[in-house]
This record gives sequence, C-alpha cells and structure tokens, in this order.
Amino acid sequence: MSVFTDYKKEIMDAAHNERIRIALSRAIKHYRANINNALKKFPHTIKMAEEVREIKVKAIGEMEQLVEQACEAIEANKGKAYIAKTADDALNIIGKLVGSGKLIVKAKSMTGAEIELREYLEKQDNDVYETDLGEFIIQKLESRPMHILAPAIHVPKEDVAQVFSKITGQKLPPDVGTLVATARKLLREKYFQADIGMSGANVVAADTGALFLIENEGNIRLATGVPPVHIALVGMEKLVPTFGDACKVAEVTWRYANYTIPQYISVVSGPSSTGDIEKVITYGAHGPIEFHVIFMDAGRTELAKHPILRQALYCLRCGGCLYECPVFGVTAGHFGDKYFAGIGAVWAAMMRDNKEKAAALAYTCLTCGRCKIRCPMKIDTPEMVVELRRLIAEGA
Repeated sequence: MSVFTDYKKEIMDAAHNERIRIALSRAIKHYRANINNALKKFPHTIKMAEEVREIKVKAIGEMEQLVEQACEAIEANKGKAYIAKTADDALNIIGKLVGSGKLIVKAKSMTGAEIELREYLEKQDNDVYETDLGEFIIQKLESRPMHILAPAIHVPKEDVAQVFSKITGQKLPPDVGTLVATARKLLREKYFQADIGMSGANVVAADTGALFLIENEGNIRLATGVPPVHIALVGMEKLVPTFGDACKVAEVTWRYANYTIPQYISVVSGPSSTGDIEKVITYGAHGPIEFHVIFMDAGRTELAKHPILRQALYCLRCGGCLYECPVFGVTAGHFGDKYFAGIGAVWAAMMRDNKEKAAALAYTCLTCGRCKIRCPMKIDTPEMVVELRRLIAEGA
C-alpha cells in the first residue's frame, strides 16, 4: 500500500478508537485547567513570551555561531562537544561513545525520537531503559509516542494497569498512584547499575554551554547525575545566546507546558567536580566523570533560511498546541510523524525528507489557527501548512 493509503487507514482507525477518545478527553480537560491556573497566577509569562520569541528569532539566525560558542564553553568546562551535520553523524558519534553491551538509562528526548536513537542503541546490543513514565509505558507496549511531553497520553490507566500487571506478575488495579509506584520500583535500581545516562535539553545557553533540563518526575536528574557518563543530544535550535536568555526561555516553556513551576530544574554544564582539597579542581566527584554533548543540525540550518517555514524552529516543545488541535484531539499522535499535528508536517518534510508523509499531514491540517492562539511563540502553523502545500504542489 502507498503511504497515503496507510495513513488514511491509520488516522481513520484512530478517530474511531474509543480508548484514545477517553484518554484524550481526560488529558485535554486537565491541561486546560492547569495552564489557565498557571497563567492566572503568573500573568507576566504572557509578556515574557513575546520577549522569548524575539530571543528565538535572533538565535535561529545565528545558530552556527552559537553552536561554536557553546562547544568552546563546554570544552573549557572539561566536557566534550560535537557538531553532527546529519542524523547519521549524530548516531555514529553516539555509537562510538557508547559501544555495545552497555546498560543505558534514558530521559525523554524528542531529538532522540527524531533519529530513533533508542532503537539504534538496542541494535548495537545495548540494554536501554526509558525512564520517563510515559516513555517507559510506550516502550513496554512496543508502541510509539503520541505527544511530545506526554508520550502515553493516548493510553488510559486501565491499559497501563494491564501492561504493568504483565511485567510484575501481579494483578494491579487501574489506580494512578499504584501504577506510578510500580514504575518507580521497576526502574529504581537501573539508575545505579547504568553505565551511561542520556538526555536532551530544553534550552542551551551558548555563553556558558549550560543545558537546562526541566522535569517533574526526577528521572532526568537521576539519569544524568548517577551514571559515570552523561551523553546529551541537542537540536541546534535549542541554543540561545546567554544564560539569562535561557532562563526566560525555560520559564515560558514550563508555564505553557502545564506547570506553575516544575518540580526539578537542572542546569548542567560539565562533568562533576570538586575543589575541596587544597582548592584543586578535580573532575569526577559524585556525579558523572564524563560529559558529552552532541549538537545536531540535520536540516535545521537549511530550514532557518526559509522565510516562512523557519518558524518551526521557534517551537519550545511545550505541547500546548496539540491540546487545542481538533484533529489531534480525536486521533492523538496518529496525526503526526516524529513530531505531531500541522507543525509536524514541516518537520517531516524538512528534517526527515519524508515528503509523502508531510503531504498527508499538511492536507489533514484544518488550518483553523487554534494552535497559533495557544502558542507562546505565536508560530503561524496555518501559514506554514499553506506554504508547504504550495511547495508540495510545485514539486519543490
């Protein structure tokens, strides 16, 4: 069957899937209540988002200079930094760093999902554990993520209970607290046994090389702080000029992602160190001995040259647009590729060079504009989708 035929069947099946409807209706209700509360409590965020858009617009135009600056800063702080021009380059760099036969604990990363990093590492005979609860559920279901922040958003608690019962050999109730406690028990020892911890980053300050990691679960802090090696894969669009800029980007990101304040905000700029003996700085204290950051281009610098489609690079990955999308609301991530909904069509076309999937997504988008209204960066997804349709029609 063609890509279009496969996609039509997939999205129609999803639209008639009662389990997806149940899970999404619950999630959308909770998200809207949470974000309305967050913005009411911290109204300055709306104005700050305008400032952050200007920061991102400027940074996207300077990505190549910023990545060089960030690499220098990381190296100065005894980390190792790499620039991967393509997705294959990124996989090869990570493959050489990891080798085979390793136990890896991995934080959620859309950039990692973009290049199918976990699958690649598993093929190299490594044992990889997703530590984000949603990603862990998806991994155990042998499914795929359906939202950039809540990958198991389409899985109701009843289904989670079934899969966890199968893993533990115990009959577990569909009680969220019990299921979370079960995941904690299953993963806890893996952090301390792991050879390598892996993460992405929400934003990176070029002047200091500092990676900002935003989370609630605590899994990222464990995955990046306990194993002897920390490897981070970061899309070049995550770079901003200064530490102060990064703080503003981080605050707007978490506020629009559903939180008044996240439980954990980690800032990582190098391997662990100490100067407690005669003020001699020594690297490799309680945390990682090695710190590696791979900055990946994979089409980003080329996309930045397009006057309309470059807006896709402004995305903070807060995920708010997806909760407002009428199509996503009934189909979840089936309306998507590695990235979802209308903006996902741009990523499919420009980053993954999957023109057929991009066309299928672009012509599914309603161009209603609800995503733009919610977006803190005011990314005009309808404008991008119309432009993408034009390019597709012209064979560009």
